[in-house]
Amino acid sequence: MPDLQSFHEVRFPTAISFGATGGPERRNEIVLLTSGREKRNARLSASRRRYDAGTGVRSLADLYEVMAFFEARRGSLHGFRFRDPFDMRSGRPDREPDPTDQALGTGDGSRRGFQLCKTYGEGDDAYVRTIAKPAEGTVRVAVDGTERTFGVHFGVDATTGIVTFAEGHAPGEGATVTAGFAFDVPVRFDTEHLSASLSAFKAGHIPTIPLIEIPA
Repeated sequence: MPDLQSFHEVRFPTAISFGATGGPERRNEIVLLTSGREKRNARLSASRRRYDAGTGVRSLADLYEVMAFFEARRGSLHGFRFRDPFDMRSGRPDREPDPTDQALGTGDGSRRGFQLCKTYGEGDDAYVRTIAKPAEGTVRVAVDGTERTFGVHFGVDATTGIVTFAEGHAPGEGATVTAGFAFDVPVRFDTEHLSASLSAFKAGHIPTIPLIEIPA
C-alpha cells in the first residue's frame, strides 16, 4: 500500500468527471513466432484505468475548480478519488446497488473481515477487481441473501474497502457474503502541467487533464 500521506481522501469534482473520457488499460506482450503464430503474455495481472477529464470542463467556473484541485494535490504528488462515469456501481450502472450484487467470500464462523470486490465475466475467465474506495453510505451487505444492518452487524472502512462484521456476527460456516456499493477509483494527475485557455467570454478550456489509476 502507498504512504497514506500520498493519498487525499477527496473526490475530483463530480460534475466534471461525468464529462470525462477513458477506461481500463491492459498491458500485454505479443511476440510473433517464426511459425506465424503469436505468443501473448500479460505484463500486468490487473487492469489500470486512464481518463482524460479535460472534456468535462465546460465553463470558467469548472476551469478554476480544476486548477484549484490540481494545486491542492501538488500536481501528481497526491492521489485522490475519481468517480468513473462508466463504472461506479457494483451492479448495473442504471440501478442502485443491491446487497447481493457481488460475492465477497464464504464465512467460516470466525472470519469477520471481507474485502469489497467486483467480478467481471464468469467462470475461469472472470477477473476480480479489488474495490478499495467505496462511497460512504452506499455499502449494503447480505449473508446468504439476508441483508445485514450497517452499524449493527457490520462496518466498512471507506479508505480500504474492508467490510468488518461486528463481534458475535461473523458469518457462519459456508455462508455466502455479498455486497452492493458505489465506488470511486484512486487516481493521480498524470501530468505536471495544466494548460488552460479562455476560449470565449465566461468559458474555460483545458485541452487535456490526464488521470491514471494508482494502487490503494
